[in-house]
Amino acid sequence: MSSTLKPQTGAQDDATEPSVGDNPAVRPVYVTGHKNPDTDSIGAAIGYAELKQRLDDENDYVPVRLGELNPQTTWVLEQAGLPAPELLDHVMLRASDVMATDFPLISEDDPVREAGLAMRRSDIDLVPVTNADGVLSGVVTTSALARRYIRESRQSSKLREATYVHAVAAVLEGELVTGDDRQLSGRVWVHSMDLDSPTGISQGDVVVIGNRPDAQRRVIERGISLLVVSNNAKPDADVVAFAEEHGVAVIVSPLDTYVSARMITLAAPSRELMESEELIAAPDDLLSEVAEQIKESHQGSAVVVDDHNHPVGLVTRAELVEPVRRRVILVDHAEQAQAVEGIEQAEIVEILDHHHIGSIETNVPVRATFDPVGSTATLVVERFRDNGETPSPATAKVLLAAVLSDTVILNSPTTTERDEEVVHYLEQVLSLDARGFGEEMFKAGGDVADTPAEDLIRRDAKDFQSSNGQAFTVAQIEVVGASLLDREAELLEALATAREAKGVHVYALMVTDILEAGTNLLVAGDANAVGRAFGVEPNGNTIPLPGVMSRKKQVAPPLLAAL
Repeated sequence: MSSTLKPQTGAQDDATEPSVGDNPAVRPVYVTGHKNPDTDSIGAAIGYAELKQRLDDENDYVPVRLGELNPQTTWVLEQAGLPAPELLDHVMLRASDVMATDFPLISEDDPVREAGLAMRRSDIDLVPVTNADGVLSGVVTTSALARRYIRESRQSSKLREATYVHAVAAVLEGELVTGDDRQLSGRVWVHSMDLDSPTGISQGDVVVIGNRPDAQRRVIERGISLLVVSNNAKPDADVVAFAEEHGVAVIVSPLDTYVSARMITLAAPSRELMESEELIAAPDDLLSEVAEQIKESHQGSAVVVDDHNHPVGLVTRAELVEPVRRRVILVDHAEQAQAVEGIEQAEIVEILDHHHIGSIETNVPVRATFDPVGSTATLVVERFRDNGETPSPATAKVLLAAVLSDTVILNSPTTTERDEEVVHYLEQVLSLDARGFGEEMFKAGGDVADTPAEDLIRRDAKDFQSSNGQAFTVAQIEVVGASLLDREAELLEALATAREAKGVHVYALMVTDILEAGTNLLVAGDANAVGRAFGVEPNGNTIPLPGVMSRKKQVAPPLLAAL
């Protein structure tokens, strides 16, 4: 079972991994963009998480990403001095999402009675047992205690593990009158017969007797290790002296004879009843898999351990009943195919997007915004201003880059007056020239000469499905100049391989030249049908689309209608 959150590698390796708040009891709200993240997806997640955290200090809002960062976004984060968001593999429930973190632990040397009391106080059927280093050794269960009680009700009790005198005194809440804190390992007897009656009492045993000095002397003579005098009856001084002479420890118990005898075996160390074949899980193990193992286990619980095998949580059958789902805010997308894995199991708190209404479904009403502007980051900045807040300088720079990226420096046909107003506002906040910053950003992200074709066609790829069920994928890469078309054959071969692997009707790549304000569409699949959608004759598997800059507004709609 794999870990869920992983640090970004590469340019941000020296950054500390963001934490999920100071209170581990608070469930995080993950703010996530789409798969194959672009600059708008990452910028919107970072910005909206910052705003939500300012407005709501009772929850922890964590920006995350659903894939590796492209060169443009990496450059933007470096310019802003921000670490890459955490990589979120999925939002399926994990053991750590439901485990109880407040649970008892006992050591191997703790008396069995401590295990029983711990389970009673916590109302659980299992308690983890650790060694001296805090490493999980096993578990003690109520069923093991029950088996022990039933077994000893049919035969004489025996201390099978070395038990210490002080432990017996502790479980009896009695007084050690004389004797050293030695190990005990014999049988436990109640002496209530006539002195002349046959007895199995032998050397090293433990004997419980009431106020009978003659019987006390007799069992001391037989070489027992411990004499327990019940009902708070103080032994005579000469009996105590006789015990000291024979090296016998003496404890006075406030309990009656029967209960004292039963309690003595509970002084045995927990390792005697410990089951070493315990069910364990890692914090990031999927709850569905842990649940199946719990259902099949007689223990009824799983101990969650860290990388050092230290217990950090407990998952019982109670935690499997209606577990609380993980929470997410979706930005820059509303298509299930583009969302984090396991989204159907999560609680969607909010959707903030500038695309069409997608296929995401929720079980309860949520706040959802679908607003036709050029960038989701524009909506985030507007939310900041509506609430009288200003993004931090680093976040403002990322948000500016996100708007400029999605609107191609305000040249895309998706650009609105609201996008232009947001760019003007951020220019003032940051005291920089937005156009110059945008051109530098595209040049930094557009150098793809050494990038493998397989990476280019996946970098910013989005999946779609037409009304008649035809699935297709459109990727986009923005370049400065037409040099990438020198690799046309290589790119088409990679597209064909990806199309076959994904099983889609068409896999296309938009090579968008921001200087020429146009796109060459490379197509794997039915290029003629794609050409007809735009009224353009394909040149082999390449379709020239002058003036086309936007996948959302100029490419996806015709393909959704035509395919």
